[in-house]
Amino acid sequence: MNAWKHFCTITKHRWAVRRGCFAVGLYRQGLTHDLSKYSWTEFHSGVKYYQGTRSPNSREREVVGYSTAWMHHKGRNKHHFEYWTDLDLQTRRYAPVPMPRKYFIEMVMDRIAACKIYHGKDYRDGDALAYFLGSSESRETSAMHPQTKEELIYVLTLLRDRGEKETFRYLRSVRDPNIPILQKNTEEHT
Repeated sequence: MNAWKHFCTITKHRWAVRRGCFAVGLYRQGLTHDLSKYSWTEFHSGVKYYQGTRSPNSREREVVGYSTAWMHHKGRNKHHFEYWTDLDLQTRRYAPVPMPRKYFIEMVMDRIAACKIYHGKDYRDGDALAYFLGSSESRETSAMHPQTKEELIYVLTLLRDRGEKETFRYLRSVRDPNIPILQKNTEEHT
């Protein structure tokens, strides 16, 4: 039974991300989003640790101490900021780098869709920001490039304050990586 429930959850999530990506013109990201969740490594763990109210990766971490599904997933999906690390030639340590725009926007859609799926009818446009700010003091702040973090907070705040339609319109307008997210004329968004 968990296999079917998990399959339905990840499929509904993919459809929600697809709708968002299509709305802002990112068709390839919408079609290919999270295909690795159907791989044996990720799907098997998802079924084994399925709960329905949060990611099975969280439960797998609690039980095993790490998540094989997450390690597999983040290394294959560029819409996760954890993918974007490289060797800093100055420090000789791995460090986060800014996310390319199309993957940043896909990450926003991923966060919105995850909140919609897990919160169901209780979903609110501020949920993705609340989740991010609630977890940012732990894992996300230290592993995310400061520019990516600042842009994500800006976009998720826009979502909370102005709603999905306005946020998607704005993301369409900044899809070009030559247009800065934070320095675009924001008078119309305040």
